[in-house]
Amino acid sequence: MSTALATRTVAGQELPTPGTWEIDRSHSSAEFVVRHLMVSKVRGRFGDFAGSVEIGEAPEASSVAVTLQAASIETGESPRDEHLRSADFLDVESFPTLAFRSTGVEAAGKRWKVTGDLTIRDVTRPVVLDVEFGGAAGDPWGGQRAAFSASTEIDREDFGLTWNQVLETGGVLVGKTIKIELEVEAVRQ
Repeated sequence: MSTALATRTVAGQELPTPGTWEIDRSHSSAEFVVRHLMVSKVRGRFGDFAGSVEIGEAPEASSVAVTLQAASIETGESPRDEHLRSADFLDVESFPTLAFRSTGVEAAGKRWKVTGDLTIRDVTRPVVLDVEFGGAAGDPWGGQRAAFSASTEIDREDFGLTWNQVLETGGVLVGKTIKIELEVEAVRQ
């Protein structure tokens, strides 16, 4: 299947064709980065998530909805992962999912700004994702796939994630700012 079937040109930009595109979890990632001891960075990811991208005839009419399973958080360190799942952080027993639902899409040069509501621990705050369309192609199974990269930064304390530990040398154990990085491959339905 050719790329031409999966894309179109709007205002000089290549974009995916209108329709519903389901996120392919096996070819996507939902990752984050946070400062540790105020000097280094710890990376983590959510392994279990699902969602869809609805591409509108007018790109600004597009939307995104994603749900992440809180218990699927992984940083490569089991004790830290268990702490992140505890009531000190995500409290996965009480709040099993995190969610993002877009509320608006607007062009920003060759990129897109996707505004939406992010919900963590039943606290919902607006965020803006900086999105880049990576392209689209036919796959060997006759389907159409589109790729997107997105990022944003949030203050974790805005979502009730306030646990921390003050260091003897000043500063804190866990940074307040979390950088969120998404790589999404979606399959046209």
